[in-house]
Amino acid sequence: MTINTQEQKMLDHFIVEALKEDVGSGDHTSLACIDPNARSKAHLLIKDPGVIAGVEVARHIFQKVDDSCVFNLKVEDGQPVSYGDVAFEVECNTQALLQAERLALNIMQRMSGIATLSNRFKFEVEDLNVKILDTRKTTPLIRFLEKWAVKLGGCENYRFGLYDWFMIKDNHIDACGGIKPAIQKVHEYQQKHGMSLGVTVEVRNLIELYEALEAGHLTRLLLDNFDIPLLYEAVAIVDKKYETEASGGVNIHNVREIGKTGVDYISIGALTHSATSLDFSLKIQK
Repeated sequence: MTINTQEQKMLDHFIVEALKEDVGSGDHTSLACIDPNARSKAHLLIKDPGVIAGVEVARHIFQKVDDSCVFNLKVEDGQPVSYGDVAFEVECNTQALLQAERLALNIMQRMSGIATLSNRFKFEVEDLNVKILDTRKTTPLIRFLEKWAVKLGGCENYRFGLYDWFMIKDNHIDACGGIKPAIQKVHEYQQKHGMSLGVTVEVRNLIELYEALEAGHLTRLLLDNFDIPLLYEAVAIVDKKYETEASGGVNIHNVREIGKTGVDYISIGALTHSATSLDFSLKIQK
């Protein structure tokens, strides 16, 4: 995947701050025992099967610590990997290599875990007409990297923040005094500010579903924690007038049955908040 200018700025900022956190006043072990002019070649060894993600991030990290580094890509982001595979080789100043090692490993392991889990969910429903979405349940300040990993795993990004999509959830509804007034206020807000963002309305039962349908002015109905029979009924009631989304209690064992109900989307917070990191290691070649 290519990254745009804004994402490049975010990546550069992330790398600078992450290196500052880890290196601090200096990598004193390497400064003490490594010749400052030494150069080394290392490779990244895969120790868990899955879908790799973050290779391009690693490339940027090594280029940041040594702009003369040579980065030899072996496996592209989004590709399946097995134990013993080599994702890339890098040659650069040895002190710089050791400064960047842990940052590159940490972010690649995290991103690859997310990509691998996302790919498992995608596989379960790939023959169905439904898309798997991520959520805002991400690690603060690295959301853009975690959502990047979701895409590499074959799933889709939902909203990136509170600013790019209206989502009227249970707390908004309860605080506003009901579904209809909440929807109406969002509609008026959009008109006042000249906005045309998508609007998702969360409903918790069929009564709220009918209220939302009567109110209109929405893009998608979020069917929250509906059991399978109720999902079938809700999808039939909506009858394609609006997009439908299922959420809550989704796991790898029931996602296919949920997809069969005819919902357009299934949003899964676990893609980012419950993914287990893959195990990689960076080894200097003697």
